Amino acid sequence: MSNYYKRAILEEFYRKLLPNKVMILLGARRVGKTNLIKKYLESIPSETYLQLNGEDIDDANLLKERSVNNYSRLLANKKLLVIDEAQNIPEIGMILKLIVDSIEGIKIIATGSSVFDLSNKLGEPLVGRKNTIYLFPLAQIEYSEFENYKETTLKLEERLLFGAYPELEQYPDWNDKINYIKEIINSYLLKDILIFDGIKQSNKILDLLKLIAFQVGQEVSLQELARQLSISKNTVESYLDLLSKVFVIYKVPGFSRNLRKEITKSNRWYFYDNGIRNGIIGNFTRLETRTDVGALWENYLASERVKHQIYTKKTVNNYFWRTYDQQELDWLEEENGNLKGFEFKWNENRKAKIPTAFAKAYPEAIFEVINKQNYLDFIMEKQFKPQKNISF
Repeated sequence: MSNYYKRAILEEFYRKLLPNKVMILLGARRVGKTNLIKKYLESIPSETYLQLNGEDIDDANLLKERSVNNYSRLLANKKLLVIDEAQNIPEIGMILKLIVDSIEGIKIIATGSSVFDLSNKLGEPLVGRKNTIYLFPLAQIEYSEFENYKETTLKLEERLLFGAYPELEQYPDWNDKINYIKEIINSYLLKDILIFDGIKQSNKILDLLKLIAFQVGQEVSLQELARQLSISKNTVESYLDLLSKVFVIYKVPGFSRNLRKEITKSNRWYFYDNGIRNGIIGNFTRLETRTDVGALWENYLASERVKHQIYTKKTVNNYFWRTYDQQELDWLEEENGNLKGFEFKWNENRKAKIPTAFAKAYPEAIFEVINKQNYLDFIMEKQFKPQKNISF
C-alpha cells in the first residue's frame, strides 16, 4: 500500500491556490500537511518554486529583511513560495502581505500547526489576502478510497484505539503503533503547547488533558477542573482554549431554544483523535476488557462527523442536549434551522428512543440511533429519515 493517501481537501487545495493570495494550511503536526505539499510540488517544475522551513534559522533569515528588493531577488522567476511551519517566523503576516502586494502573480502556501500563533501573526495583515484550509488525521471518507467494507469494519477496533494519523498505516505491529502515538504526544503535541509564552506549568496542561480524557462525552465543570489541578478557573479556560487551538480537543456546547429545564451553560470536550486520547491516559488495551468503550465510540463518531462537516463545507452547529432531570441526547446538529438528534450506542442490543421532553419541545426534529450497523452512514453522511413512531 502506498504511504500517500488522497486527501479530502485536495480539490479545495487546488481551487484556493491563487495568484497574489496566501493559502494557509492548518492542522496538528504529523497529520500530513508536508506530505500533501510534497506531492503537489512533484507535479510542477522544481525551478518554479521556492520552499522554506520556518523552523530553519537560515530559511527564516532569508525573509528577515522586509523590503520589496529583497523579496524580488529571492523570488526572481518563481511562481510559488512554500513556507512550512510559518508560525515560527517573526512578523510573518507583514512579510507575506508585502510579498503578495508587490510581486505580481506570486502564489504562496504557508503551513502551520497552530491556529493560535498563525491567526495572531497573520490575521490582521492578510485580511482579504488569504484562504485557509484545515487538515486533520485521516477521515473515513479518505480511508474509503482504498478500503472495502470488510476491511473498514475489521479496522474499527484499531481506529477506536489508535486513531487515524497517516503514518500509523506503516506499522502493522500494535506495539509500534503505541510507540508512534507516544512519540507524537511527547515530541510534537506537548512541544507545540509548551513553546507558548506564559505556559510555566507544563505538568498542569498534561494533567488537564488527562482529566478531559476521562470525561469524554460528559459535561465538564471548569470549577471542578480548577479545584483538582489547584489552579484558577481562568487558567483552566486559557489552557482549554490553547489545546483547542493546537487541534488536540474541541468543545461542544449544550443546546437550548426554549425549555427552562435545558442545560446550556456547560460544555463537553472531545479529542480530534482517539489515539491521542488513549495515549494521554496510557491505555491501549483491547475493547473487550475496557470499561470506557462507550466514551471511545462517542469520541470516534463525533470526531469523524466533525471532519466530514469541515471537509464538505457544511455550516452546521454541533451540540449535546440534556435537561436537569437527566434526559439527554449525545449529539445534536442544527443546520439551516433544522434539528437532527443522535444517540450513540456501542451495544447494538441496547435500544434508545427519543427523549420525551425533546420530542415535545422539537417535534420536527429527526432522531436516529447510531450503532455498529449504521455508523458508516453517519460518518460519511447518508441522509437519515425522521423516526415518526414516537411514543410520549
